[in-house]
Amino acid sequence: MQTLVITVHIIACVFLIIFVLLQSGKEDMGVIFGGGSGSVFGSTGAGGVLVKVTSFLAAIFLITSLSYNYLAGNRMSDDSIMLQGDGVVTPMPEVDKPVVTFEKTESAKTDAVKTEAAKTEETK
Repeated sequence: MQTLVITVHIIACVFLIIFVLLQSGKEDMGVIFGGGSGSVFGSTGAGGVLVKVTSFLAAIFLITSLSYNYLAGNRMSDDSIMLQGDGVVTPMPEVDKPVVTFEKTESAKTDAVKTEAAKTEETK
């Protein structure tokens, strides 16, 4: 059943792309930014075979998307990895972490003094 739904979905996707690209634009570039005619469907209306076929293919695309999501949903199985094993968790052994110390060098100390001096001059 999943193969049938996927096959219909892919065919609907290909034809939907083709029919959307076949439609010609009725307006200028102003339509992108909200311009165009005052009616909802443009100046010619919502008719036309191309628009109806595109709407039908979009509906098929939506139906096959939802049905495949339902068919391939999260199914619980009895052979889960989490259910296998003895249920005892053994902790990892402790590892000695290296100690890192930072020493200020002479140039770092002079940079810190210069920064403090610059901050006090900015506040004045």
